[in-house]
Amino acid sequence: MKITLNGETREFEASQTVKSLLAAVGLAGKPVVVEQNQAALLPREIETATVSDGDVIEIVQITAGG
Repeated sequence: MKITLNGETREFEASQTVKSLLAAVGLAGKPVVVEQNQAALLPREIETATVSDGDVIEIVQITAGG
């Protein structure tokens, strides 16, 4: 499966959930905002939303600062 992740084409073995994608890229459990095909996902949707071939995913990690 090929997707565009933060502007880069990436290949993964098979379709998966956004949650498992976050784990695969080292962001499991971290505060993030996820956009799938130009639509922002609600936090509760991250666990069940499915990533499919050709999807465009943007992940922004939320950090505190001043």
